[in-house]
Amino acid sequence: MNASDVWRKRSGWVWIASIWLGLGLFDAMQTVLVMKSEGMHHAWVRLFLVTVVSWLPWALATPFALRLARRFPPLHLRAYATWLAHIGACLAIGIVFALWIALLYTIFNPYADANPSSFGAIFVDRLENGILSFLVLYAGILTVSYGLDSRARLATSQMEAARLSEGLSQAQLGALRRQIEPHFLFNTLNTVAGLVREGRGDDAIRLIASLSEFLRRMLADTNRQEVPLREELAFTRDYLAIQQLRFGERLEVAVDVPSEFDEARVPNLILQPIVENAIKHGIAKRARGGAIRITAWSHDETLTLTVKNDGPPLAALPNADGPGVGVANVRARLNGLYGAASSFAIDDCPHGGVEVAISLPLRRSGVPA
Repeated sequence: MNASDVWRKRSGWVWIASIWLGLGLFDAMQTVLVMKSEGMHHAWVRLFLVTVVSWLPWALATPFALRLARRFPPLHLRAYATWLAHIGACLAIGIVFALWIALLYTIFNPYADANPSSFGAIFVDRLENGILSFLVLYAGILTVSYGLDSRARLATSQMEAARLSEGLSQAQLGALRRQIEPHFLFNTLNTVAGLVREGRGDDAIRLIASLSEFLRRMLADTNRQEVPLREELAFTRDYLAIQQLRFGERLEVAVDVPSEFDEARVPNLILQPIVENAIKHGIAKRARGGAIRITAWSHDETLTLTVKNDGPPLAALPNADGPGVGVANVRARLNGLYGAASSFAIDDCPHGGVEVAISLPLRRSGVPA
Protein backbone atom coordinates (compact mmCIF):
# COMPACT_ATOMS: atom_id res chain seq x y z
CA MET A 1 0.00 0.00 0.00
CA ASN A 2 1.54 3.32 -1.06
CA ALA A 3 1.38 6.63 0.80
CA SER A 4 -1.58 7.93 -1.20
CA ASP A 5 -3.60 4.79 -0.43
CA VAL A 6 -2.81 5.16 3.28
CA TRP A 7 -3.86 8.80 3.16
CA ARG A 8 -7.16 7.98 1.45
CA LYS A 9 -7.84 5.23 3.99
CA ARG A 10 -7.13 7.56 6.92
CA SER A 11 -9.21 10.29 5.34
CA GLY A 12 -12.12 7.85 4.99
CA TRP A 13 -11.92 6.94 8.66
CA VAL A 14 -11.87 10.62 9.62
CA TRP A 15 -15.04 11.27 7.62
CA ILE A 16 -16.80 8.23 9.09
CA ALA A 17 -15.83 9.18 12.66
CA SER A 18 -16.88 12.79 12.10
CA ILE A 19 -20.31 11.87 10.72
CA TRP A 20 -21.18 9.42 13.48
CA LEU A 21 -19.76 11.71 16.18
CA GLY A 22 -21.95 14.51 14.86
CA LEU A 23 -24.99 12.22 14.88
CA GLY A 24 -24.15 11.10 18.42
CA LEU A 25 -23.78 14.67 19.70
CA PHE A 26 -27.08 15.67 18.10
CA ASP A 27 -28.87 12.66 19.60
CA ALA A 28 -27.34 13.30 23.06
CA MET A 29 -28.22 17.00 23.11
CA GLN A 30 -31.74 16.32 21.93
CA THR A 31 -32.25 13.58 24.54
CA VAL A 32 -30.92 15.65 27.44
CA LEU A 33 -32.70 18.87 26.50
CA VAL A 34 -36.07 17.23 25.90
CA MET A 35 -35.95 15.30 29.18
CA LYS A 36 -34.84 18.32 31.18
CA SER A 37 -37.61 20.44 29.66
CA GLU A 38 -40.13 17.83 30.81
CA GLY A 39 -38.88 18.08 34.39
CA MET A 40 -37.17 14.70 34.52
CA HIS A 41 -34.19 14.05 36.80
CA HIS A 42 -31.35 11.86 35.49
CA ALA A 43 -27.57 11.73 35.60
CA TRP A 44 -27.28 14.25 32.78
CA VAL A 45 -23.53 14.08 32.18
CA ARG A 46 -23.51 10.30 32.16
CA LEU A 47 -26.59 10.21 29.95
CA PHE A 48 -25.00 12.64 27.49
CA LEU A 49 -21.73 10.69 27.27
CA VAL A 50 -23.40 7.27 27.10
CA THR A 51 -25.68 8.46 24.30
CA VAL A 52 -22.70 9.77 22.28
CA VAL A 53 -20.63 6.60 22.81
CA SER A 54 -23.61 4.33 22.04
CA TRP A 55 -23.17 5.09 18.30
CA LEU A 56 -19.70 3.52 18.25
CA PRO A 57 -20.85 0.15 16.75
CA TRP A 58 -22.36 1.92 13.72
CA ALA A 59 -19.16 3.90 13.18
CA LEU A 60 -17.01 0.77 13.34
CA ALA A 61 -19.39 -1.18 11.10
CA THR A 62 -19.62 1.49 8.39
CA PRO A 63 -16.39 0.53 6.52
CA PHE A 64 -17.55 -3.10 6.51
CA ALA A 65 -20.97 -2.07 5.17
CA LEU A 66 -19.32 0.05 2.45
CA ARG A 67 -17.15 -2.86 1.33
CA LEU A 68 -20.18 -5.15 1.34
CA ALA A 69 -22.11 -2.64 -0.77
CA ARG A 70 -19.31 -2.66 -3.39
CA ARG A 71 -19.26 -6.45 -3.47
CA PHE A 72 -23.07 -6.72 -3.57
CA PRO A 73 -24.36 -3.55 -5.29
CA PRO A 74 -27.67 -2.59 -3.63
CA LEU A 75 -29.39 -1.89 -6.96
CA HIS A 76 -29.14 -5.55 -7.95
CA LEU A 77 -32.51 -6.19 -6.34
CA ARG A 78 -33.14 -9.46 -8.18
CA ALA A 79 -30.04 -11.10 -6.75
CA TYR A 80 -31.06 -13.06 -3.65
CA ALA A 81 -27.46 -13.04 -2.44
CA THR A 82 -27.60 -9.24 -2.35
CA TRP A 83 -30.79 -9.23 -0.26
CA LEU A 84 -29.47 -11.87 2.15
CA ALA A 85 -26.08 -10.18 2.53
CA HIS A 86 -27.46 -6.75 3.34
CA ILE A 87 -30.34 -7.93 5.54
CA GLY A 88 -27.93 -10.14 7.45
CA ALA A 89 -25.42 -7.31 7.84
CA CYS A 90 -28.13 -4.91 9.01
CA LEU A 91 -29.40 -7.36 11.63
CA ALA A 92 -25.87 -8.15 12.80
CA ILE A 93 -25.04 -4.48 13.28
CA GLY A 94 -28.37 -3.93 15.03
CA ILE A 95 -27.75 -6.79 17.45
CA VAL A 96 -24.26 -5.53 18.29
CA PHE A 97 -25.71 -2.03 18.72
CA ALA A 98 -28.38 -3.30 21.14
CA LEU A 99 -25.82 -5.35 23.09
CA TRP A 100 -23.53 -2.33 23.35
CA ILE A 101 -26.30 -0.08 24.66
CA ALA A 102 -27.41 -2.74 27.14
CA LEU A 103 -23.83 -3.02 28.39
CA LEU A 104 -23.45 0.77 28.76
CA TYR A 105 -26.79 1.17 30.52
CA THR A 106 -26.06 -1.74 32.89
CA ILE A 107 -22.64 -0.35 33.85
CA PHE A 108 -23.38 3.39 34.04
CA ASN A 109 -27.17 3.53 34.74
CA PRO A 110 -27.45 6.92 32.95
CA TYR A 111 -31.13 7.35 33.88
CA ALA A 112 -30.23 6.95 37.58
CA ASP A 113 -33.01 4.39 38.11
CA ALA A 114 -33.34 3.06 41.64
CA ASN A 115 -34.23 -0.34 40.17
CA PRO A 116 -32.49 -0.47 36.77
CA SER A 117 -33.54 -3.04 34.19
CA SER A 118 -31.45 -6.11 33.65
CA PHE A 119 -28.96 -6.46 30.79
CA GLY A 120 -31.25 -8.92 28.97
CA ALA A 121 -34.33 -6.73 29.30
CA ILE A 122 -32.50 -3.67 27.96
CA PHE A 123 -31.10 -5.70 25.05
CA VAL A 124 -34.49 -7.10 24.04
CA ASP A 125 -36.16 -3.70 24.37
CA ARG A 126 -33.53 -1.96 22.24
CA LEU A 127 -33.56 -4.69 19.62
CA GLU A 128 -37.35 -4.83 19.27
CA ASN A 129 -37.83 -1.07 19.21
CA GLY A 130 -34.85 -0.37 16.98
CA ILE A 131 -35.53 -2.61 13.96
CA LEU A 132 -36.96 0.24 11.86
CA SER A 133 -34.16 2.64 12.80
CA PHE A 134 -31.58 -0.05 11.96
CA LEU A 135 -33.03 -0.42 8.48
CA VAL A 136 -33.09 3.35 7.94
CA LEU A 137 -29.49 3.78 9.11
CA TYR A 138 -28.24 0.89 7.00
CA ALA A 139 -30.13 2.17 3.96
CA GLY A 140 -28.45 5.55 4.53
CA ILE A 141 -25.03 3.89 4.46
CA LEU A 142 -25.91 2.10 1.21
CA THR A 143 -27.13 5.38 -0.31
CA VAL A 144 -23.87 7.13 0.60
CA SER A 145 -21.90 4.19 -0.78
CA TYR A 146 -23.77 4.33 -4.07
CA GLY A 147 -23.24 8.09 -4.34
CA LEU A 148 -19.51 7.81 -3.65
CA ASP A 149 -19.07 4.95 -6.12
CA SER A 150 -21.06 6.83 -8.78
CA ARG A 151 -18.85 9.88 -8.33
CA ALA A 152 -15.73 7.73 -8.52
CA ARG A 153 -16.99 6.03 -11.69
CA LEU A 154 -17.81 9.40 -13.23
CA ALA A 155 -14.36 10.76 -12.39
CA THR A 156 -12.71 7.65 -13.83
CA SER A 157 -14.84 7.90 -16.95
CA GLN A 158 -13.95 11.57 -17.40
CA MET A 159 -10.25 10.83 -16.93
CA GLU A 160 -10.42 8.01 -19.46
CA ALA A 161 -12.31 10.21 -21.92
CA ALA A 162 -9.73 12.97 -21.48
CA ARG A 163 -6.91 10.47 -22.00
CA LEU A 164 -8.53 9.10 -25.15
CA SER A 165 -9.23 12.61 -26.42
CA GLU A 166 -5.62 13.61 -25.84
CA GLY A 167 -4.43 10.45 -27.58
CA LEU A 168 -6.72 11.18 -30.52
CA SER A 169 -5.49 14.75 -30.74
CA GLN A 170 -1.88 13.55 -30.67
CA ALA A 171 -2.62 11.05 -33.42
CA GLN A 172 -4.35 13.71 -35.50
CA LEU A 173 -1.42 16.09 -35.04
CA GLY A 174 1.01 13.35 -36.03
CA ALA A 175 -1.09 12.52 -39.07
CA LEU A 176 -1.11 16.18 -40.07
CA ARG A 177 2.66 16.39 -39.78
CA ARG A 178 3.08 13.25 -41.91
CA GLN A 179 0.68 14.72 -44.45
CA ILE A 180 2.65 17.97 -44.69
CA GLU A 181 6.12 16.50 -45.03
CA PRO A 182 6.16 14.40 -48.25
CA HIS A 183 4.47 16.38 -51.01
CA PHE A 184 5.48 19.79 -49.65
CA LEU A 185 9.11 18.69 -49.38
CA PHE A 186 9.11 17.26 -52.91
CA ASN A 187 7.52 20.39 -54.39
CA THR A 188 10.01 22.63 -52.60
CA LEU A 189 13.00 20.57 -53.72
CA ASN A 190 11.71 20.69 -57.28
CA THR A 191 11.49 24.46 -56.97
CA VAL A 192 15.08 24.56 -55.70
CA ALA A 193 16.17 22.51 -58.70
CA GLY A 194 14.29 24.86 -61.02
CA LEU A 195 15.92 27.93 -59.48
CA VAL A 196 19.36 26.38 -59.86
CA ARG A 197 18.69 25.57 -63.54
CA GLU A 198 17.58 29.18 -64.08
CA GLY A 199 20.80 30.45 -62.54
CA ARG A 200 19.02 31.96 -59.54
CA GLY A 201 21.46 30.67 -56.96
CA ASP A 202 20.68 33.30 -54.33
CA ASP A 203 16.97 32.50 -54.48
CA ALA A 204 17.74 28.79 -54.24
CA ILE A 205 19.87 29.37 -51.13
CA ARG A 206 17.14 31.49 -49.54
CA LEU A 207 14.61 28.78 -50.31
CA ILE A 208 16.81 26.08 -48.77
CA ALA A 209 17.30 28.24 -45.66
CA SER A 210 13.55 28.85 -45.38
CA LEU A 211 12.87 25.14 -45.85
CA SER A 212 15.41 24.31 -43.13
CA GLU A 213 13.77 26.72 -40.68
CA PHE A 214 10.33 25.43 -41.58
CA LEU A 215 11.31 21.79 -40.98
CA ARG A 216 13.06 22.73 -37.74
CA ARG A 217 9.91 24.38 -36.42
CA MET A 218 7.76 21.48 -37.55
CA LEU A 219 9.94 18.89 -35.79
CA ALA A 220 10.28 20.91 -32.58
CA ASP A 221 7.76 20.56 -29.73
CA THR A 222 6.00 17.68 -31.46
CA ASN A 223 3.86 16.86 -28.41
CA ARG A 224 2.42 20.33 -27.78
CA GLN A 225 -1.24 20.49 -28.68
CA GLU A 226 -1.42 24.26 -28.19
CA VAL A 227 1.11 27.02 -28.91
CA PRO A 228 1.07 30.82 -28.64
CA LEU A 229 -0.42 32.45 -31.71
CA ARG A 230 2.87 34.28 -32.38
CA GLU A 231 4.62 30.89 -32.79
CA GLU A 232 1.87 29.59 -35.06
CA LEU A 233 2.10 32.74 -37.19
CA ALA A 234 5.91 32.46 -37.36
CA PHE A 235 5.58 28.89 -38.59
CA THR A 236 2.94 29.94 -41.13
CA ARG A 237 5.12 32.82 -42.33
CA ASP A 238 7.99 30.37 -42.91
CA TYR A 239 5.66 28.24 -44.99
CA LEU A 240 4.40 31.27 -46.95
CA ALA A 241 7.97 32.51 -47.51
CA ILE A 242 8.73 29.23 -49.26
CA GLN A 243 5.56 29.45 -51.30
CA GLN A 244 6.37 33.05 -52.31
CA LEU A 245 9.69 31.88 -53.68
CA ARG A 246 7.80 29.23 -55.65
CA PHE A 247 5.05 31.48 -56.98
CA GLY A 248 7.01 34.73 -57.16
CA GLU A 249 4.89 37.82 -57.71
CA ARG A 250 1.78 35.68 -58.20
CA LEU A 251 1.42 35.31 -54.44
CA GLU A 252 0.79 38.23 -52.11
CA VAL A 253 0.61 37.79 -48.35
CA ALA A 254 -1.04 40.06 -45.79
CA VAL A 255 -1.13 39.30 -42.06
CA ASP A 256 -3.32 41.52 -39.89
CA VAL A 257 -3.06 40.11 -36.37
CA PRO A 258 -2.89 42.59 -33.46
CA SER A 259 0.02 42.04 -31.06
CA GLU A 260 -2.46 41.70 -28.19
CA PHE A 261 -3.14 38.16 -29.44
CA ASP A 262 0.52 37.09 -29.48
CA GLU A 263 0.13 34.92 -26.37
CA ALA A 264 -3.31 33.54 -27.26
CA ARG A 265 -3.25 29.74 -27.20
CA VAL A 266 -4.17 28.07 -30.49
CA PRO A 267 -3.87 24.47 -31.74
CA ASN A 268 -0.44 23.62 -33.09
CA LEU A 269 -0.38 23.57 -36.93
CA ILE A 270 -3.91 24.95 -37.18
CA LEU A 271 -3.21 27.58 -39.85
CA GLN A 272 -0.81 25.77 -42.17
CA PRO A 273 -3.31 23.29 -43.71
CA ILE A 274 -5.83 26.13 -44.22
CA VAL A 275 -3.20 28.29 -45.90
CA GLU A 276 -2.05 25.33 -47.97
CA ASN A 277 -5.60 24.76 -49.25
CA ALA A 278 -5.99 28.48 -49.96
CA ILE A 279 -2.89 28.36 -52.18
CA LYS A 280 -3.64 25.02 -53.80
CA HIS A 281 -7.34 25.62 -54.57
CA GLY A 282 -7.25 29.41 -54.78
CA ILE A 283 -4.02 31.07 -55.87
CA ALA A 284 -2.65 28.18 -57.94
CA LYS A 285 -5.87 28.10 -59.99
CA ARG A 286 -5.38 31.66 -61.25
CA ALA A 287 -2.85 32.62 -63.90
CA ARG A 288 -2.29 36.00 -62.26
CA GLY A 289 -2.22 34.55 -58.75
CA GLY A 290 -3.74 36.44 -55.86
CA ALA A 291 -3.47 37.27 -52.18
CA ILE A 292 -3.64 35.33 -48.92
CA ARG A 293 -4.92 37.39 -45.99
CA ILE A 294 -4.70 36.20 -42.38
CA THR A 295 -6.59 38.15 -39.74
CA ALA A 296 -7.52 37.74 -36.07
CA TRP A 297 -10.09 39.42 -33.84
CA SER A 298 -11.95 38.66 -30.63
CA HIS A 299 -15.43 39.05 -29.21
CA ASP A 300 -16.87 37.81 -25.90
CA GLU A 301 -13.68 35.89 -24.99
CA THR A 302 -13.73 34.10 -28.35
CA LEU A 303 -10.77 34.35 -30.73
CA THR A 304 -11.53 34.15 -34.45
CA LEU A 305 -8.83 33.47 -37.04
CA THR A 306 -9.61 33.95 -40.72
CA VAL A 307 -7.74 32.95 -43.87
CA LYS A 308 -9.00 34.48 -47.10
CA ASN A 309 -7.87 33.84 -50.68
CA ASP A 310 -8.76 35.40 -54.04
CA GLY A 311 -9.52 32.09 -55.70
CA PRO A 312 -12.67 30.67 -57.30
CA PRO A 313 -15.90 30.20 -55.31
CA LEU A 314 -16.66 26.99 -53.44
CA ALA A 315 -18.98 25.74 -56.18
CA ALA A 316 -16.02 25.54 -58.54
CA LEU A 317 -13.99 23.34 -56.19
CA PRO A 318 -14.00 19.52 -56.32
CA ASN A 319 -15.42 19.39 -52.79
CA ALA A 320 -17.56 22.32 -51.72
CA ASP A 321 -17.15 21.48 -48.05
CA GLY A 322 -13.45 22.17 -48.13
CA PRO A 323 -11.00 19.99 -50.05
CA GLY A 324 -8.28 17.92 -48.51
CA VAL A 325 -7.68 15.73 -45.52
CA GLY A 326 -6.06 18.69 -43.75
CA VAL A 327 -9.36 20.56 -43.42
CA ALA A 328 -11.12 17.49 -42.03
CA ASN A 329 -8.23 17.08 -39.61
CA VAL A 330 -8.59 20.70 -38.48
CA ARG A 331 -12.30 20.18 -37.81
CA ALA A 332 -11.65 17.01 -35.80
CA ARG A 333 -8.87 18.62 -33.75
CA LEU A 334 -10.98 21.67 -32.90
CA ASN A 335 -13.83 19.43 -31.79
CA GLY A 336 -11.49 17.23 -29.73
CA LEU A 337 -9.76 20.15 -28.00
CA TYR A 338 -12.67 22.56 -27.46
CA GLY A 339 -15.92 20.76 -28.32
CA ALA A 340 -18.90 23.05 -28.77
CA ALA A 341 -16.80 26.07 -27.72
CA SER A 342 -15.15 26.08 -31.16
CA SER A 343 -16.40 26.42 -34.72
CA PHE A 344 -15.12 26.04 -38.26
CA ALA A 345 -16.73 27.74 -41.27
CA ILE A 346 -15.78 28.04 -44.92
CA ASP A 347 -17.76 30.44 -47.12
CA ASP A 348 -17.60 32.47 -50.29
CA CYS A 349 -16.68 36.12 -49.82
CA PRO A 350 -19.12 38.79 -51.09
CA HIS A 351 -16.49 40.35 -53.36
CA GLY A 352 -14.90 37.11 -54.54
CA GLY A 353 -12.66 34.49 -53.03
CA VAL A 354 -13.14 32.08 -50.16
CA GLU A 355 -12.75 32.68 -46.44
CA VAL A 356 -12.16 30.14 -43.68
CA ALA A 357 -13.04 31.23 -40.12
CA ILE A 358 -11.90 29.36 -37.03
CA SER A 359 -13.30 30.36 -33.63
CA LEU A 360 -12.05 29.05 -30.29
CA PRO A 361 -11.91 30.16 -26.64
CA LEU A 362 -9.54 33.08 -26.05
CA ARG A 363 -6.95 31.89 -23.53
CA ARG A 364 -3.51 33.32 -22.90
CA SER A 365 -0.33 31.29 -22.49
CA GLY A 366 0.51 30.83 -18.82
CA VAL A 367 -3.12 31.38 -17.77
CA PRO A 368 -4.97 28.22 -16.55
CA ALA A 369 -7.86 27.08 -18.79
